[in-house]
Order: sequence, then C-alpha cells, then structure tokens
Amino acid sequence: MVSVTKWCQFGYEEAREAGDFAKRPFAARFQASSTSGTQNMMVLRHLNQGGGLHPIRNSPPEAVQEAVVVALDAGYRHVDCAYFYQNEAEIGAAFQKKLGEGRLKRDELYVVSKLWNSFHAPQDVKPAFLKSLTMLNLDYLDLYLMHSPMGFPNISGELMPQKDGLLLQSDVDYVDTWRAMEKLVDEGLVKSVGVSNFNISQLERLLSMCRIKPAANQVELHPYLTQPELVEYCKSKGIVLIAYSPFGCPALPWPSGKNSRVPLLENPTVNEIAQKHGKTSAQVLIRFHIQRGIATIPKSITPAHIMGNAEVYDFHLTHKEIQMLEGLNCNMRFIKWNLLGMETHKHFPFSDKKWEVSHGRSDSQ
Repeated sequence: MVSVTKWCQFGYEEAREAGDFAKRPFAARFQASSTSGTQNMMVLRHLNQGGGLHPIRNSPPEAVQEAVVVALDAGYRHVDCAYFYQNEAEIGAAFQKKLGEGRLKRDELYVVSKLWNSFHAPQDVKPAFLKSLTMLNLDYLDLYLMHSPMGFPNISGELMPQKDGLLLQSDVDYVDTWRAMEKLVDEGLVKSVGVSNFNISQLERLLSMCRIKPAANQVELHPYLTQPELVEYCKSKGIVLIAYSPFGCPALPWPSGKNSRVPLLENPTVNEIAQKHGKTSAQVLIRFHIQRGIATIPKSITPAHIMGNAEVYDFHLTHKEIQMLEGLNCNMRFIKWNLLGMETHKHFPFSDKKWEVSHGRSDSQ
C-alpha cells in the first residue's frame, strides 16, 4: 500500500503600502487577460509576496492545525492546500478558529487547493472541488489548480489506484478537465483557476483551447533547476509561476560521490551570498525567486522558520548574485513524478530529455 503524503503549504502576504508593491519587479510584468477576467491581478498580488510555509510531511493533524494558526498569527495570508495532502480538514479547523476570533476576515485570505489526478473526469471535478471546499470550511476558493496533467481512474476515490504494482491511468484529456474547472469560475465557486506541473507544450495546447486562461503554474524551481525556458514562457503569457521545493528538498538522502552536488542549502555560493547580506541560505533562496518574479512555498513546521521565511524584504540581491545563483543550474529535479510507472502516462510532463535529471525523488508534489 502506498503511503500518502500529508502536507500543506503557505505563501507570505506582507502588509506593505501600495507604492512599495508597485516597485517590485514582477508587478509590471503580469497583465490580466481578457479571457481570464479581472481576478488575475489578484492572483499576482497574493502569490508574489515572498516566502511560505510547508509543514513536514506526515505531520500529525494537531501539528498541521497549529502550524496554520502560527502562520496566520505571523501574518501569512496565502494558504496553499491540496486534496492529495489529506489534511484540508485540519487546515479548515484552523481557518474556523482564526476567523471565529473576529480578527481575521475571509477576504484577507488567499486560499488555494488542487484537483487530484483521480478526479480528472469532467463529472468528477465539481464533487472533488466541493469536498475540498467543505473540509476547508469556506464558501469559495481564490485559486484552484489542476495538480498535474495526468489523470487516474476514479475507483471509489482512491488516490493512487493500482494493479500489479503499477498505477492505473485514465485517458481523460486535461483540456476536458480544464473546461469543467472553468465552470467552477462561472458558478462563482472559485475566483481563478490554474495548473501545476505543466510543461510548455501542454500550456501551449491548453491556451489554444481554453476559454479562461490559467492564472498560475506551480512547478519545482530552485537554483539547481531554474527552468529558464518555462519561466520566460509563463511570463510572456501572463501566467504566474509558483515555486515548490525552492530549497531543493534538503531532507532527502543526498547522493555521495566525487561529482555529486552538495545540498542546496549548503552550497558555498549560496552560503557566501547569505553571509554577505547577514541572512540565512533559505532567505537568500526565497529572495532569489522574488526577484525573478516567482512566488515560493518552502516547507517548515518550526515557528522560528515560519517567521524567518517571511524576513526577505529588507535586502536585495545584486544582478551579479542572481547570475551566480542561476549559474548553479544543473537540471536536477527532485520531484520526478515517476512513481509506480507514472512516467509512462501519455500526459507525463517530464518526458523530454531536457526535463530529466539524476538523483531525483520518485514522489509527487
């Protein structure tokens, strides 16, 4: 039996004056599309706010709820969830607690969830959405993402349906799934819709056939995997990028050997830049994304780290430092989505050679 990961993620909403926000590099790059409505600028405003929180996997329910409460008390406002993480009820309890205190309003939050692969059939999209909405104790979501372009058959709601040790695959077209997600916007259930783990070809196809443009694409991004072509493509189309695993999954066992890379948080270049600015390596990596116009959602369950991940607006990386960090790119992907034969799926997004790397993790994000 496959163990299902439990986690949740947060992005940081910093209370700053509008003039300060307007000076940020990405603010002028994103333009709302006529096919996306007026909500895309809200996506930008809430997602392009710096660091985030991502509690350690398999955290106990009470730890998840407490992490959300701590984060909200610390000023976090963008909360990134997913049905697959199997902890939306705990997050919803935290919402209920903080909203019930009367010091936090729903319209101050920016809540994101994701449609899991088992619910790609158009008739399954709305029920899956409503289940997440109910667990989160909310009346609407701000952003709903398709977790990946790959569909699984819906077999009694199983997250990872298998036969003979391999994941079962459905032939549902992600374009059909997207059209069902567009209807959620029409019905006022969600303000914006987007995708996750989509490559350029898949985005191009979706853009050519959609009625509502995807507002965001959540993908793995860090200095060891900068994905410059994808970054530039999304920016050219007004699609906000959200970086998961911005620290390069430091908790994973690291390969040893003469030519092996050191863990990203221990990389000498990252450490040198951090020391220069009097910051941690984690703060430098978050700032790296901010200055490239990319939102980040690193993981933590430690209150000190939650606070530290937000302290990224009082320094600025130089152009040379950005280039130094970009120069670390080696196309090292950690979340490879190649679990149980998933790499044979016709919509597998990382089949092109330029997406493939060694030392990756056979798990899903």
